[in-house]
Amino acid sequence: MLRLSLHPGGLAPRIANLAEWRNHFIDRLRRQIAATRDDVLIGLMRELSAYPVGDGQSVETTDFGGVLVPLKLATAAGILSFLSTTTMFGTPRDVLLSEIAIEAFFPADAATRSILEPSDGP
Repeated sequence: MLRLSLHPGGLAPRIANLAEWRNHFIDRLRRQIAATRDDVLIGLMRELSAYPVGDGQSVETTDFGGVLVPLKLATAAGILSFLSTTTMFGTPRDVLLSEIAIEAFFPADAATRSILEPSDGP
């Protein structure tokens, strides 16, 4: 998901706040690296950090303390804004579960919600 969303050939060109979203992902990856010291994650962070930020976007972003960074997607219907939550599973006894994470996206504003909700029509 990290590569897909930040790669210039992936979702990155559609992310209206790419610099902010990129920094959020890389910060989250840094915390995982601090906890695990995983060489694969370290390599992934180097790779993601090398991806371009985008035309006219600064790497400097608003600091939300890692708590809240909306994903803003440019679509044919306009800018859609989402909040995400990440759930991680696992216990010290189950190493396989500790690598599962589910990220869910929810509308961050009324405009996005109204575009995504089905109409009451037939």
